[in-house]
Amino acid sequence: MRQFIRHPSDVPIEIQSAPDDGYIRRSVKNVSFGGLAFSSDAAIEPETIIALRFPYLKPAFEVPAARVAWCQNEGGQYTVGVQFLDSEEAFRVRMVEQICHIENYRREVAQGEGRELTSEEAALEWISRFASSFPNP
Repeated sequence: MRQFIRHPSDVPIEIQSAPDDGYIRRSVKNVSFGGLAFSSDAAIEPETIIALRFPYLKPAFEVPAARVAWCQNEGGQYTVGVQFLDSEEAFRVRMVEQICHIENYRREVAQGEGRELTSEEAALEWISRFASSFPNP
């Protein structure tokens, strides 16, 4: 039985596998309170400590250390699951996820309805429409 509910996501993420390596852009597959999963071209060994950065936000939000919990080969691509090392970090990532949902909502409204919302207006609308379905861990 899962300890945390997963939330699908298409949030861009950058991964740094070693301190001397550069960041590589990937896409988050899903997020839960305890961690997240992302797509990768290469396998990453479980127990590896990696850094994560969410470049979508300005300034970018960074998680300096997360542990690779598992890595699955999916036909030439890999799905890598990482575990947050502390609950405060996990909470901050959840906040980032909500901000990304709000910004996606703002763009969808602009494209679909032709309404230009500020980030604050989008946040108020998104919260009133969707926050209750965004599960509490």
